[in-house]
Amino acid sequence: MQIFRRISVFVYFLSVVALVAGLVSRAYAEEAVKKPDIDVFTLENGLQVVVVPQRRVPIVTHLLAYKVGAADEPPGLSGMAHFFEHLMFKATKNHAAGELDAAVQAVGGSHNAFTTHDMTVYHQKVPPSALEQMMAFEADRMRNLILDDETIETERQVVLEERLMRTDNNPGGILGEAFGAALFVNHPYGRPVIGWRNEIEGLTREQLIDFYNRYYVPNNAILVVVGDVDAETVRQLAEKTYGKVERGPDLPERVRPTEPPARTERTVTLKDDRVTIPSFYQAWVAPAPYSEDRDLNDALAVLGEILGGGERSRLHRRLVIKDRTAARVYAYLSSDRDYARFAVGADPINPEALKAVEAAIREELEAVLQDGVTAEELETAKKVYASQFVFARDNMMSRAVQYASDLIEGGTVDELDDARERLEAVTLEKIQEAARKYLLLDRSVKGYLMPADNETAAD
Repeated sequence: MQIFRRISVFVYFLSVVALVAGLVSRAYAEEAVKKPDIDVFTLENGLQVVVVPQRRVPIVTHLLAYKVGAADEPPGLSGMAHFFEHLMFKATKNHAAGELDAAVQAVGGSHNAFTTHDMTVYHQKVPPSALEQMMAFEADRMRNLILDDETIETERQVVLEERLMRTDNNPGGILGEAFGAALFVNHPYGRPVIGWRNEIEGLTREQLIDFYNRYYVPNNAILVVVGDVDAETVRQLAEKTYGKVERGPDLPERVRPTEPPARTERTVTLKDDRVTIPSFYQAWVAPAPYSEDRDLNDALAVLGEILGGGERSRLHRRLVIKDRTAARVYAYLSSDRDYARFAVGADPINPEALKAVEAAIREELEAVLQDGVTAEELETAKKVYASQFVFARDNMMSRAVQYASDLIEGGTVDELDDARERLEAVTLEKIQEAARKYLLLDRSVKGYLMPADNETAAD
C-alpha cells in the first residue's frame, strides 16, 4: 500500500513517528489500523467512486484523479499532463478563472493539484456542506475548459518559469533530470514530469485539445472522498454533478515500453559553482507494487528503512554518528505503476569525505547481500511502519492519495488496506532475496553533485 511503500512522497511525520507513537493509546491505535468501512461504486458514465468515512472532524477531502500522467504522453510531447494541471484552473464555459479559488477560500478550505508519471490529481479540503459545490466545479472543468490561444500561451510561460526555477536554475534539479534519464533508458519514467523545455515550447493548441478530449473524461477518472461523509450522500451528490458528464470513448490498456535489465554501471556527474558540499546518490530499478514480485517490493521498502530510514538505521549510525563523514544519509523505495526505484544517498561533510562515504555505503550493501539483516532490525522497521499507519490513517489527504494511486497502479478494491498484512509477511529471507535480485552493485546508476573546482570524484 502507499502508506507502506511511498514513504518519501505521501507519508508525513516520518522523522517523528517513532518518538510520538508511544503517546497514542492502545485503543486508538487498534482502531486506527483496522480496515475501514469503505464503499466503492461506479457511475453509469464510468467514474469510479471511493468513499471513506472518517468523522473525527467536520472536514472532507475531495480528490479527483485522472488516469493519465507524464508516462502517457506521446513521444516528443512531454509536459502535456503537467501543463493541464495549470490549465484546469483557468476559465470554463460556466465559470470565470478564479471562481474556484474564491469558492474554496469562502468556506475556509484549501485546494491544489499535482502530477506524477501515472496520474494527474485535483483536490480540495472543505466543510461537508461545500462538497456538492466542489463536485460541481470539478465536473464542469472536466469537459468545459476553454482552451484558447491566449490562455495556453499565458500558462505555457508559467510552466516554463516553473521549470526554470525548479530545474534549469537548480543544480540538483539538473542532475536529477539527467539521473532519471540514465536510470530509465527505455521506459517513459525516464522523462521529467514537467517535460523537456523544447517540447513544452512546441506544444500546439490542437495537441492539447486532443489530449484533453482523450483523457479528461469520467471513465478515465477516480473520485475519492474521505472525511465526514456517508456513502449514500456521496452517491447522490456524485450522480447530481459528475453523473451529468457524458462518458468518453473507451481507452486502451496502458501498455508502456518495458525497461531492459541493467547490464552496466552508469554515472551522472554535475559540477557547478553554486554547489559547496557534494552529494552522492545511487539507485536501481525495482519491481512495481502490484507486479509478480510484489513481495520483493515490500521487502525492499523495509530494507530502505533498515539501511537509511532514520537515526537508528545502519547508514546513519555508521556515517553520521560513528565515522562522522556525512551530514545526512538516506535509503528508501519509491514506487510507481510500472516500476519502483530503490535509492541510497548521502551528503558528505566535505568534498574530501565523498570517497569514504561512497565506500562505506557499498560495504553496507555488500553486507546485506552477503549476510542479510538481523531479526532485531526487521522488528524495529516493522514497528516504525506500524506507527506510520496510525498517523497516516488520520491524514485525510494521505488516505485519499493512497486509495487513488493504488487503484491506478493496478490494485483492487479488496487490496486497498492490506498494507498491515503485507508488512507482517516480510521476512529476513525475503529481504536478502530482494537485495540479491535487484541491488546488483555494479549495475546501478550513480549521481554526483560536485563543487565546480573539485577534483574528487568516484574512480
